Amino acid sequence: MIPRYSHDTLVRIWSDAHRLAVWLRVEIAVTAAWEARGLVPAGTAARMRERAATIDTAHLAVRQTELEQTTQHDVIAFLQACEEQLGDDARWLHFGMTSSDVVDTAFALLLREAGGEVLAALDRVLAALRERALEHKMTPCLGRTHGQAAEPTTFGLKLLSTWAELSRGRARLVRALEEIGTGKIAGAVGNYGNVPPEVEAAALTELGLGVEPVATQVVPRDRHAVFFTTLAVIAGGIERLAVEVRHLQRSEVKEAFEPFGKGQRGSSAMPHKKNPILSENLTGLCRLLRSYAGASLEDVALWHERDISHSSVERVIAPDATTALHFALTRTERLVRGLVVDAARMAHNLASAGDIVGSGAVLLALVERGVARQEAYGWVQRCALAGGDFRAALKADGEIAARVAPADVDRLLSVENHLRHVDAMFARVLGG
Repeated sequence: MIPRYSHDTLVRIWSDAHRLAVWLRVEIAVTAAWEARGLVPAGTAARMRERAATIDTAHLAVRQTELEQTTQHDVIAFLQACEEQLGDDARWLHFGMTSSDVVDTAFALLLREAGGEVLAALDRVLAALRERALEHKMTPCLGRTHGQAAEPTTFGLKLLSTWAELSRGRARLVRALEEIGTGKIAGAVGNYGNVPPEVEAAALTELGLGVEPVATQVVPRDRHAVFFTTLAVIAGGIERLAVEVRHLQRSEVKEAFEPFGKGQRGSSAMPHKKNPILSENLTGLCRLLRSYAGASLEDVALWHERDISHSSVERVIAPDATTALHFALTRTERLVRGLVVDAARMAHNLASAGDIVGSGAVLLALVERGVARQEAYGWVQRCALAGGDFRAALKADGEIAARVAPADVDRLLSVENHLRHVDAMFARVLGG
């Protein structure tokens, strides 16, 4: 991911230096497992760990890159670079392993580490949404469907809806992190030809990973597809909020606005502009995240026990998807916490829509009083489409007035009538 959309934590996780440090951690864990079985001389793994703690991993990454120019194989170059650092003990590295044993197992650790940062950022967004939703729980505003005036709602319910959606996304991410936390030390085609399952189990237990029950040369990529698709679904929730803010900030709506800092500029040509740049940026990043999900799905079907068509894809989408979503979530938190809500404008727009937004309640009242639904619909519609004062038209309509008293019309058309269950909805979602 380009620096513009990267935070330091994710940059560090996906750096070559950190990736090779994780590769070495996997290699030493396997060496320790062999040592426990008596194959590797006692003390070898401990010496490796002590030496690994002093290795300059940035230099190791540079050296690996140099060696790869000759070997044309990144893992072999990595092992050669490690041999230069670890001395005679390094001959036990990679014993019984294939390249994907170290790469895929380390990949699980890296995805889980990056995913943990994404999860933490998501929790911050959820906290901000909850706070602002409660703040505006009873702030009335016009609901809109098809871009047209619909029934009254509250701005708090808009935010609560996003909170609920992203909470579901959080639960999915937790499950995806559990599923992706799986490694394999099962050899060239996954059948333990040169390494026993006991070594794999010991090494992966040390690393805190589960065992892939039936591996090929690689961990099957359905696990990865679930992870990247989950990131894309979370992005969908972010974009839904971003699109809502973009609409509410339109000049003819003006109900909510992104934060606009001192010295900020909206347009190079028009000094009056305050553009919804945060939300628009989020929309663009979410498009990228959907594309990464598609690429991960393409990686599931590999040739036989393995090819490397997935490798180039994952080198791009793993750092990009996690970094982009982490950035997007951080930006979303800023957007939510800084959102300027114009409750007076919301009330004005709701009033400007007129009483027709309560037409559905009058329809149902007529049905309750014995009128066939389609007939009642026609009566209410003719009052709504006639123009003028809808409330007065309802009260003056002989067929309606014979069944619904003027006081009931007033009650049915009131904002309070439409918002009477808001407290219950908040309690259902957030608890008592």
